[in-house]
Amino acid sequence: MDLGIAGKWALVCGASKGLGRGCAQALLREGVNVVIVARGAEVLEATAAALQADPLRPVSAVVQAVAADITTEAGRAAVFAVRKDFDIVVTNAGGPPPGDFREWDREAWIKAVDANMLTPIELIKATVDGMAARGFGRIVNITSSAVKSPIDVLGLSNGARGGLTGFVAGVSRSSLAAKGVTINNLLPGAFDTDRLKSGMQSASSKTGQPIDAIREVRMKAIPAQRFGHPEEFGAICAFLCSVHAGYMTGQNVLADGGAYSGTF
Repeated sequence: MDLGIAGKWALVCGASKGLGRGCAQALLREGVNVVIVARGAEVLEATAAALQADPLRPVSAVVQAVAADITTEAGRAAVFAVRKDFDIVVTNAGGPPPGDFREWDREAWIKAVDANMLTPIELIKATVDGMAARGFGRIVNITSSAVKSPIDVLGLSNGARGGLTGFVAGVSRSSLAAKGVTINNLLPGAFDTDRLKSGMQSASSKTGQPIDAIREVRMKAIPAQRFGHPEEFGAICAFLCSVHAGYMTGQNVLADGGAYSGTF
């Protein structure tokens, strides 16, 4: 299927690895020019080189890397200094740490909200009017399956991402919708990324159980009986950015292998 977005410009955050990289790769393979952003310059540059060398990348599609912390005002300024206008924006930032809510002070909450709610809002605010003026725009916010099924130890994430979800529910249905701009959230479940591996390593350290045993238990709890792959997550993202998804806005698209058992 031709997604109809070749030649567009996309900003993909947290794109040096994991789900962000999967999204950048999928868009690039559709002929989209991609600006990838992450904090670690060395890993980011390596990712940019790998994406540029991807044999499935159309020769016309380019990759630009900006090493910056997108959750800061200075980081966002660095990105928009490279390019002001984008047709596609994929927001993504590492989730806050797990823990007991009794131990989180105001600073911990502000940091979580700043990264996982206010940063996406700032990126939306900076780009949607230009999208509307050109008659096409796609915002995809990478959030979490915990928005649908909250996890007790992820209170910081539940709160911050829940706030973003409420904001998107309203702004996506504003006048932007009639001007070709869609805003959707993409909710990952358990994907085979460094963050998942880190979590299992932490669980292994606390319980003394082998990582392989923890991995097996987690996979068996998923109807698909496996973890997701960043590449398939990227393909979903690319579709949401396509011309074919123009009638979808304000949605929370869950990709979790069937783990969430609710009807709605």
